Amino acid sequence: MNYPSQIRSWEQYQSAYHKSVEDPEGFWAGIADEFNWHRKWDKVLDWNFSEPGVKWFSGARLNITENCLDRHLAAEGDRPAIIWEPNDPSEDSRVLTYKELHAKVCQFAHVLKNNGVRKGDRICIYMPMVPELAIAVLACARLGAIHSVVFGGFSAQSIADRIQDAQCSLVITADGAYRGNKEIPLKAVIDDALVHCPSVGKVIVLSRTRVPISMIKGRDTWWEEETRKVEAQGNPPCPAESMDAEDMLFILYTSGSTGKPKGVVHTCAGYMVYTNYSFVNVFQYRPGEIYFCTADIGWITGHSYIVYGPLSAGATSVRFEGIPTWPDAGRFWDLVDKHKVNILYTAPTAIRSLIGFGLDPVSNKDLSSLRVLGTVGEPINEEAWHWYDEHIGKGRCPIVDTWWQTETGGILISNMAGVTPAKPSYATLPLPGVQPLLVDERGEEITGNGVSGNLCIKFPWPSIIRTTYGDHDRCRQTYFATYKNLYFTGDGALRDEKGNYRITGRVDDVLNVSGHRIGTAEVENAINMHTGVVESAVVGYPHDIKGQGIYAFVIFSGNRSDADGIRKAIAATVTRIIGAIARPDKIQLVGGLPKTRSGKIMRRILRKIAEGETQNLGDTTTLLDPAVVEEIKKGKL
Repeated sequence: MNYPSQIRSWEQYQSAYHKSVEDPEGFWAGIADEFNWHRKWDKVLDWNFSEPGVKWFSGARLNITENCLDRHLAAEGDRPAIIWEPNDPSEDSRVLTYKELHAKVCQFAHVLKNNGVRKGDRICIYMPMVPELAIAVLACARLGAIHSVVFGGFSAQSIADRIQDAQCSLVITADGAYRGNKEIPLKAVIDDALVHCPSVGKVIVLSRTRVPISMIKGRDTWWEEETRKVEAQGNPPCPAESMDAEDMLFILYTSGSTGKPKGVVHTCAGYMVYTNYSFVNVFQYRPGEIYFCTADIGWITGHSYIVYGPLSAGATSVRFEGIPTWPDAGRFWDLVDKHKVNILYTAPTAIRSLIGFGLDPVSNKDLSSLRVLGTVGEPINEEAWHWYDEHIGKGRCPIVDTWWQTETGGILISNMAGVTPAKPSYATLPLPGVQPLLVDERGEEITGNGVSGNLCIKFPWPSIIRTTYGDHDRCRQTYFATYKNLYFTGDGALRDEKGNYRITGRVDDVLNVSGHRIGTAEVENAINMHTGVVESAVVGYPHDIKGQGIYAFVIFSGNRSDADGIRKAIAATVTRIIGAIARPDKIQLVGGLPKTRSGKIMRRILRKIAEGETQNLGDTTTLLDPAVVEEIKKGKL
């Protein structure tokens, strides 16, 4: 498969970027022409950022799975689509060609139909990183059902919140999951969640760990039994539902600055066009190469750069069920060696954790197949960048440092491998079609280079968020109301003398922990559920492995003699309500919090104390009780 819109030189990048700004509709129409459509568009773009209202390719009809599967069958049907590597290295790998993946997606689409799923239904998917997860996602898209994938580490309460918000009618899960030396009881967690979810009428359960589980008569059914029924019918073909360009493709929940998760909505056409375009350009993918993204499909990276981007490009992807440090810290490098991986895309958190194990896990691995390295989820620090470059890329692989968000759908700012310049710890330049700018607190644009400010985007790209499910005003307030006629990313950035962008971190009440965004309010709400907790405040602080850790200041009313026990119990409460990913790294028990006379918590002060800055805390005279600050400083962990 060739990629007509793939940029291969610095001059081509400059030309494409210029055209994308001067004639965005003509630019994106040309790229969209590369896909299969049931009906072409009447208009490329309708937009305003005040509603907000964004529509790409209005009037067009398509099905994304035909562009990810069907169009590859004639010429590349025998090419591997998925190389699946299990958690346990003693278990056999699995390979699915495009023909085999297409057949299994059609088969499971019939399973969904047999269980009452129709176009527009919302389906919750809570599964391990097995091939069936991608099959379930694609089967939903083939029928026009809207998938809502929930990461397998979230708690029953978090899952219930997401199911209730989307009013899902069916859940797809597994008996359990393997992650390192742990077994995750997925079905038991789903059972607990569904106590509060009357909208769910059916649960389809994949057999993975074979642990005993409860199966509810009339509600629960086995994946394997359901597929056998379709096989008995002769595995009939499953035509793809014709979807409007702006029909919903999926909902993916992300933490916000309030306690309630936001259901970010992406639609069919623009998302498809942009994930494909960004995949083939940022990674400079070449047909036949082996691409390995280490993320989980439960996050946006998995949606865009494990499922839809690579498959729409006819790529071969390694998908890994396990973790990088089990059974030892050489697991990633074993997989690169075993499958002759050409492109590796992983998180700075994973790189930093592997640095701590030294070079022994890398030393005897053949990494010569690697051509491109990438990072995702958070800015990569210079030390980790140079280690990755020297010891994994051997100084010959470009590193693409990609910046984007759940809400953007795809990579917005990144160097293109070997095409545009890289700079350690910088995302560098925007992709064609992406128009970033920096603004000050008043929303005034900061022009020129060698400056810093709040990062905004002034023009829509095809995979921009369309709404937050069931609450369009929340979308407007969160992303489009802060600065007039701009999309506000919530991130700060600096622009160097050559125009390269470096992301400096969140400027709102959202933390970036191991590349995953977690709202401070969501963690505080969970902490406050613990008996004895009067009030809490959560901030981020620099963490050697995670990039940003969670530091909680907690007012506890009971007996504080067993402080360690209290901290453990509070951490367990957060794990139960949200999941282990949101568990605070440090919990400091305090007698009070620094508040203004109007009752507002001065998080700026808490953030500085958590970061180790105890001298230059700024003006504290406006505080109701300045003595509280001295007490907190003395008790800092």
